[in-house]
Amino acid sequence: MTSTSLSKGANLAVDSPAVRVELAWAAGPGVPEIDASALLLTSAGRVRDDGDFVFYNQPRHASGAVGHLGKRGGPGAPAGVTTDAVEVDLVSVEPGVERIVLCASADGGTFGRVPGLSMRLLDAASGTELARFDMTAGTETALVGGELYRRQGKWKFRAVGQGYAAGLAGLATDFGITVDDDAPPTPTPTPTPTPTPPPQPLSPPPTASTGPARLTKGEEQLPVDMRKRLSLRKEQVAVSLRKHGADGVTARVILVLDASGSMSFLYSKGVVADVVERMAAVAAQLDDDGEMQAWTFASNPARLPDLRLGELPEWLRLHVRVGEISLFRRGRKKGLDPRQADMRAVGIQNEEQKVIAQVRDFVRENPAPVPTLVLFFSDGGVYRDAEIERELREAVEEPVFWQFVGLGRAKYGVLERFDTLTGRRVDNVGFFAVDDIATVPDPELYDRLLSEFPSWITAAGRAGIL
Repeated sequence: MTSTSLSKGANLAVDSPAVRVELAWAAGPGVPEIDASALLLTSAGRVRDDGDFVFYNQPRHASGAVGHLGKRGGPGAPAGVTTDAVEVDLVSVEPGVERIVLCASADGGTFGRVPGLSMRLLDAASGTELARFDMTAGTETALVGGELYRRQGKWKFRAVGQGYAAGLAGLATDFGITVDDDAPPTPTPTPTPTPTPPPQPLSPPPTASTGPARLTKGEEQLPVDMRKRLSLRKEQVAVSLRKHGADGVTARVILVLDASGSMSFLYSKGVVADVVERMAAVAAQLDDDGEMQAWTFASNPARLPDLRLGELPEWLRLHVRVGEISLFRRGRKKGLDPRQADMRAVGIQNEEQKVIAQVRDFVRENPAPVPTLVLFFSDGGVYRDAEIERELREAVEEPVFWQFVGLGRAKYGVLERFDTLTGRRVDNVGFFAVDDIATVPDPELYDRLLSEFPSWITAAGRAGIL
């Protein structure tokens, strides 16, 4: 098996029943002491108790699934390489554990003084290297190097590279570990830790392969787990934009969510909520005001409150869960939060042309100095072809690009044919469909989502539309 070299944010499937995750670095004078550790997390991104922290002072998890192996090598080893490792029996990991975060801490200095730092994923039985992630850092004293996580019953590994200035104690506290004042989890006795600053993201290496992720208003208010996902996704959006020749482009982003009856399954399974979180990264990278306008629709459209990035968890709770109301909208209006749309009025059928018209009105009434990108998600059942075509043809002269994403195998009507329709000065519509968007990796999703937007910007600029 050939080893895979991973860049920050990349992932791969793990077929081995047990793996060893090995930190390696070049030891030498002035190089800090490095220690590997692991945190077992639930779907909420937190440990269940302090026993879910595996490190030098607690080297074996109670389940037996995760163990700290300790260091090997050192200055006397070939090339002065030292390793510290954690072994994970993936078969034995308890059902309540969704992720295993693989960490490193530096004692006696920062990771900026650690040469040759890498994380290797090995098959535990054969020792075969499955993947390698080379890391760089600066003033951080702890970092999340990677993570093992479940996806549809199978395990995957992701290269993370998230740095912390607060050391191992600060990192562990963020994931729910209780750090005793008289026994902080450090390899040698130290004074009682003082309050630490919030975790600082590890900057990507300055190479052309990674685009700069904008600092977005409200980002610091998010829960740490969501903040980490957002940071990685923003970088992946930046890479996709650069790949398509739109590095540094800015845009207003509008989100449209199908709430017709056939979408109920995707709402109840959390697929739509995950889509919204992934689209928030697109908005955050394209526009640093930390806001995104949003609509939902079925028989009728409904404007949702603006999605402000710092309020993302609450927005998901209030405005995505409404799609879980039964097919015939039998829920009572009593008790409805005044900020929520009444889904009984939204209905259950597909009337895309109505929400398209409402979004067009909004753009005309609220002009922006940048183009608008509409991210429109639907599971199909399109039948108002003539009305939809009329709306989108009329929208050709407006500074809006409409990116439609199909969430199933149902018919999409005119949306599938727009690329071949003549009589438009520019192609203002993009469309693609996926069978299961939850299985599409972020880099692939963003590549497909943003592939036509840059060419439209160029064409619209030449045509005087922008």
